[in-house]
Amino acid sequence: MKTAGLDVHKDSIFCAVFDGKRYSDVEVFETFSTAISSLGDYLRAEGVNQVAMESTSIYWVPVWNILSEMGFDLILVNPFLIKQLPGRKSDVKDAQWIAQLLYKDMLRGSFVPSEQIQELRSYTRAHSKLQQRITRMLIKMDNILVQSGIRLGSLVSDIGGKSMLAVIDALIAGETDTKSLIKLVYANRKNKENGRLAAALTGCMKEHHRFNLRMAKAEHDLLVNQAGEYLEKIDSICLHRFSRQQSLLKTIPGVSRVSSAVIIAETGADMKVFENSGKLSGWIGLRPKNDESAGKYKSTAITKGNKYLKPILVQIAWAASRSKGSYFKEKFNRLSIRKSAKKALIAIARKISVVVWNILTDLKPYNPALQAIYEPRKLEAKIRYHQREMERIAKLKP
Repeated sequence: MKTAGLDVHKDSIFCAVFDGKRYSDVEVFETFSTAISSLGDYLRAEGVNQVAMESTSIYWVPVWNILSEMGFDLILVNPFLIKQLPGRKSDVKDAQWIAQLLYKDMLRGSFVPSEQIQELRSYTRAHSKLQQRITRMLIKMDNILVQSGIRLGSLVSDIGGKSMLAVIDALIAGETDTKSLIKLVYANRKNKENGRLAAALTGCMKEHHRFNLRMAKAEHDLLVNQAGEYLEKIDSICLHRFSRQQSLLKTIPGVSRVSSAVIIAETGADMKVFENSGKLSGWIGLRPKNDESAGKYKSTAITKGNKYLKPILVQIAWAASRSKGSYFKEKFNRLSIRKSAKKALIAIARKISVVVWNILTDLKPYNPALQAIYEPRKLEAKIRYHQREMERIAKLKP
């Protein structure tokens, strides 16, 4: 049996073949599609069926697609898990090292989703980046208003709300009358009565302010329209292929239409990839890392994980911890007593990841009654703890 290791770069692919005793000469291929096909022909001529490669940025994707269509057994590996020793690293040795590890069955493959999940993932990730750009444009427009002396952003709760955007449109159109601008602001009755709103809308809007504001608003509208088109694509895929999973996920407090689609896109909606809920939490990056030496824990910080799913779960945790009657709200309040709010929020996010794993595994809706039930062993431990505390308090001198 022969194995091959690929060290993939932007413009080159280093290929090493290992037969258990010696390496063949390391071949270098370009990253054009035709060159990748030639790589497949070379591997086939060498009698190779198993191929491993590092997950280097996005450069591995076309290599994976073409070689998988040619029938090779592929493994994608996290580069962190196959690091070479310092001073012994080169592109040739990296390819040989990967081939040797694959031959000895010492590689752990990464999760590679199906084509339909990859399509959904491309839409959700693009939508997430568009939302970040929309937020930046809202901040930019607010900064332009501040430069012109208009401080409406200090009185409204959302600088992307109807009131803010209506005032911006009026200013771009040339409106300068404060009374007319006040009519465009919804609610805010207290500030209208005490005159703060009129003071906030009184400024010195010059021509260059108006021009910059018009350019920023045009870009904002373009981004909003693009985000809407991406949402249509996301909803279409989820409706036709993952409607049941999405409806079940939305039973969790804090989970919305978009966040449920992100969970499906990033996890693949198939929990067979993850052995248990702890594996999923570790893959997301919500589980404390193992850093123990001589019986002492050096660090309990969470690990790096999926940079798209982790922020979404933290946002869900934030919403769930503020939902009335939610178990997560009660749990967050109890955790916040003995640890910081940020650590408590991460703990809630990890609990939600466990709920997600169970829902997608059993395909049953979220049952809040199950969350409040303690295991008998944990319940007895809590009772003993409080009994000891009561005895300690009773012994204190008055």
